[in-house]
Amino acid sequence: MPGVELSTSACNGHVVVALRGDMDIIGAADAGAAITALVVPGRCLIIDMSALDFIDCGSLGALLRVEWLAWSTGGGVVLAAPQRHVLRLLALTGGDHAFLIHASVQSAVAGQPGRGARYGERPLAVSTAWSGRAAPARTDIR
Repeated sequence: MPGVELSTSACNGHVVVALRGDMDIIGAADAGAAITALVVPGRCLIIDMSALDFIDCGSLGALLRVEWLAWSTGGGVVLAAPQRHVLRLLALTGGDHAFLIHASVQSAVAGQPGRGARYGERPLAVSTAWSGRAAPARTDIR
């Protein structure tokens, strides 16, 4: 049966969630709820995406909601080892500005602050500017 499988582990005090399979709109809410349950205030949640074969925008939205919850409680979400298709989706949607991204779980663990540390300012996940939008028309031209 297609879908996403989640497994958890701990690494140097951080919770690591490994995703395997296809994370699509059908299972996005359940996967998001399961990952949300692992958020610990003030701690970093590392999501290992090395075995994630597919992700869609609905699932990315679920992960962004997890990131917002973690960030609002003094923690964060780090994506570890996302494959090329995940990186492309993140770039196309602006999600690459919402998450910290590391090449591996090990580098994600090594790059995270210790217990109780809070992240500084984070870039916005959504930009309000539209690229390619025409400039306002001038009204003083006769």
